Amino acid sequence: MRFRSAGYTPLMLMAQTCALLGFACYAVVLTPLQDEWQLSNFQSGLIASAFFFGYMLAVPLATALTDRVDARKVYLVGGICATCGLLGMGLFAHNFYTALFFMALNGAGLAGTYMPGLKILSDRIQSGELTRHIAFYTAFFGIGTGFSYLCSGWILHSFGWRYVFSVIAMGPFAALLIVWLLIPPLQHQKWSGPLRIRMRDIFPLDKWRLVLQDKKASGFIFGYTAHSLELFASRSWIVAFFGLCAAVSGEAFFLTATTLAGVINFCGVPSSILGNEIALRIGRQKWVCFVMLMSAVMGIALACSTGKSWWLIVALAIGHAIFIMADSATLTAGLVTSAQENIKGAAMGLHSLMGFGGGLLGPAIFGFVLDLTGSRTSQISWVWAYVAVVIWGVLFVIYERRNGWVGQKPTS
Repeated sequence: MRFRSAGYTPLMLMAQTCALLGFACYAVVLTPLQDEWQLSNFQSGLIASAFFFGYMLAVPLATALTDRVDARKVYLVGGICATCGLLGMGLFAHNFYTALFFMALNGAGLAGTYMPGLKILSDRIQSGELTRHIAFYTAFFGIGTGFSYLCSGWILHSFGWRYVFSVIAMGPFAALLIVWLLIPPLQHQKWSGPLRIRMRDIFPLDKWRLVLQDKKASGFIFGYTAHSLELFASRSWIVAFFGLCAAVSGEAFFLTATTLAGVINFCGVPSSILGNEIALRIGRQKWVCFVMLMSAVMGIALACSTGKSWWLIVALAIGHAIFIMADSATLTAGLVTSAQENIKGAAMGLHSLMGFGGGLLGPAIFGFVLDLTGSRTSQISWVWAYVAVVIWGVLFVIYERRNGWVGQKPTS
């Protein structure tokens, strides 16, 4: 089956949604697993971070390969890894260390699907229309994670936490089938001769140095790192936070914590797409700085809302989700359009590596601060934990404004 270039985007959006169904499985089962395995908050955060550690280990190789071979091939391997990681969590994980391994394998699978999926699009779509396709692709991260919360919550309440991982493993498997059967290979080979991947291809330090020397491109990368730290910390702990809010207020929410988390994630999808449109008009850098400051304000306000009415907590959670996602597409599209063509693959790899490096740190920092300042049941501890993850966006804005990043002209 053949599609025009624009027809690939719906297929890749569908595939990405399926591939991301395993993203929030652990966030949904964090509390019952913490109780069953007697984990500290820091250990619980480390298991969430292991997902991003696996991503960071695999993404340099995955993105290096997309410069040499059709990204479609890399995507298929990533789907297999994610499927195996989720099945391993459901069937074999029994303590902190086994969970670390299988969550890391799941993260490596995402590394083989997320940015390679974007490369599948960029290799097949004309550059003039690319930024809007990128905006939709990055925005659908929220669709996939939203469904991940919803599906995982329903399975958890009906069958138990092991079934969450085992059943959801069919998601990335469906994603690889979509790409394998419906996305045709590139008509031309990217690389002639034997495929040799050297260490400098996996970690192209010379190319990364060139990327970082570009003030505009490096600004988008550092911004994505701060954005991801806050985003993934919030997503990893949001279900536990709603559980605390319900316990403190004594007032039942109108939806379960997992369903509520999924619905709130959907709010980030239009926010990301509309945010990119606003950024095209006022300038990407200005928009990113404004959004990061507002996201920090909303995050701290949400943390302070424990004990209040459910409608206020939900409103603040939605506001935080909207602002935390409003610059997601802008940051990625800004990097793709500002990076030089001959090092674009390496730039996308570094962007993804550092972004998910922030994702690795975020959940662990959040859990560590919870332990350091009290416990999971202490209201003030949650305030400090949120402060610890939103402060990085504020520091980024201060640093980049002092270095003139905001004043640069936007790239179309």
